[in-house]
Amino acid sequence: MGIRASVVFCVTSFLLGCLFTHWIADSLTLWKTPITDEHLWTAARYYAILIRGPAPLFYFLSSVVVLGATTILWSLRDGEAPNLMFDGGSIFLYCTTVIVYLYSVVPRLNDKFISPHLPASSTAEFPAALRKPTIELASYHLACSVALTGVLILQASRWWAMDSERDGDGEWYIVEESEAEGGAGATSTRERSPVDAPTSPVATASGVQTGIPVS
Repeated sequence: MGIRASVVFCVTSFLLGCLFTHWIADSLTLWKTPITDEHLWTAARYYAILIRGPAPLFYFLSSVVVLGATTILWSLRDGEAPNLMFDGGSIFLYCTTVIVYLYSVVPRLNDKFISPHLPASSTAEFPAALRKPTIELASYHLACSVALTGVLILQASRWWAMDSERDGDGEWYIVEESEAEGGAGATSTRERSPVDAPTSPVATASGVQTGIPVS
């Protein structure tokens, strides 16, 4: 369980970091106003360099994506309630990221930036045919980043829930003391461990009654 969670965290964090590197171009078209031709040319040059990257790099990224999806599905098949809830949401967000990237990002990069005619100066007017795809790429990258962040949150919540379940195996029960020990009607509560708490009321010589479960 710990190894699988570590693999999911590492893969998701790695992919999220890869998306953050696009901030060089995405920040110019997504968060800065007004969007100037210089901003668009800078983003277009970045996307052109990105799509012309070495083929082994894309194969490596694809293998990392497959590793992450396989690990989440492997954990999901256990059939436990935490796995079905948290890993089910994780695989949905993970697959959403993959689908958005394969069907929205990659086609635009291949169609518009595989061989663009980029001028040497950014003062030229930006082509109208490239303006919309350039802006849309930043939006898709943001959507993928949000989805992967959701995967990290769900996996962290799953770990916290299971850790709390392990720590919460003890039950609470009432300890009633006599007047000589704690005054009239004095009561207190403490956590019962599976080994030290009796399962039925026991009266002792000092008048202490233990083992009364809280309903």
